Amino acid sequence: MLLGIDHIVIAVRDLDAAARDYERLGFTVVPGGRHPVGTHNALIALADGSYIELISFYRENPNHRWWKPLQIGEGLVDFCMQTSDLLDDLETMRSAGIRMHDPQPWSRTRPDGYELKWRLAIPQEGDRGVAPFLIQDETPREERVPRQVDHANGATGIAGLTIAVTDPIVVRDWYRSLVRRHGEPVRRPELGAAGVAFKVRRHAFEFLAPESPESPIARALEKRGPAPYAAVLKSAGRSGPLDPALTHGAVLSFA
Repeated sequence: MLLGIDHIVIAVRDLDAAARDYERLGFTVVPGGRHPVGTHNALIALADGSYIELISFYRENPNHRWWKPLQIGEGLVDFCMQTSDLLDDLETMRSAGIRMHDPQPWSRTRPDGYELKWRLAIPQEGDRGVAPFLIQDETPREERVPRQVDHANGATGIAGLTIAVTDPIVVRDWYRSLVRRHGEPVRRPELGAAGVAFKVRRHAFEFLAPESPESPIARALEKRGPAPYAAVLKSAGRSGPLDPALTHGAVLSFA
């Protein structure tokens, strides 16, 4: 069973610079450590149990799924869903028509030397970024996610994601199978886009296709293809967009 958003991924060129900028935005940013595949990260843990991952490369790895998107530009590149049963949800995704790789072991070594281990099931190219990748921990999840969840800007969680797609009908059928409920039609005149919305536990998802070439969703698709476009965060008492000069390409706002 899908348990909601585990984390969202923001790819950045310079991890230290991005961490400083997110601290300027009022977030508490915690060094995450290094993955053996050439990436390192910094994490923003939220009180609802989800987190924001700032990720960069400490060595080149053109085979990594986020290397190519980062060459196009910094920003939101992916999202991860927590699962109570990785193999069962993987089979459900495949049955829905989502092309998925077999589960693989992954790890990260924290700055204190503790080695975290988990398994990932990752969509294949073309479905990636619209369908989530799945995670199931082998070491305790509370060791993977920082305990520091207080932020000067009042951030408390992830409210939802907006994802740019070319065909909301295909995506609607995917998510009907995944969450076992019908999506709701949604239209966003301010974005010149329309599509379908789903709720997965406490998180809202909007899958939007452009209604005109001038739509920012159209521009996002032209630049990156189908992929996360924006995230809305929950905050105690704040609302509105976060300063784009500091978000490193991510379109973020407080609800």
